[in-house]
Amino acid sequence: MRANWQECKHYSGPHGIWVGLHVTLSRKGAINLTRATFEKMGEPQAVHVFFDATNNRFGLKPTAPSVRNAFPMGSQGKRGGRRVYVASVLKEFRIDIPETIQFFDADFDDEGILVLDLRTARVPNRVLNHRTRRAKTASD
Repeated sequence: MRANWQECKHYSGPHGIWVGLHVTLSRKGAINLTRATFEKMGEPQAVHVFFDATNNRFGLKPTAPSVRNAFPMGSQGKRGGRRVYVASVLKEFRIDIPETIQFFDADFDDEGILVLDLRTARVPNRVLNHRTRRAKTASD
């Protein structure tokens, strides 16, 4: 059998979740983006939030803070992550998020909108294995 080797690139920057698009949505309506995701969006000061009820997806499109219906981006943590609150959107469309979910397939479409699909989002292991959750199940 003949081998078909391909050389792999080494990335000298950050590793793990900090490299790719990492986006979560908390049950209180906070969408959290890592710094890498925020930079790939073009570091906007605000976003337009869209919801596609047919496909059960959110869309975040960079915009200026002075534009009508713009959601301001707030800072999150010490590492450059950002947060946008969409609790009003969850309430308007009657979306129930019982646990923090992660969008493992978050991606940009042709128009530069960050697409967050609720159908494929799931509760990450960090939430499932959290010490407060384990203590709660042990006491039941």
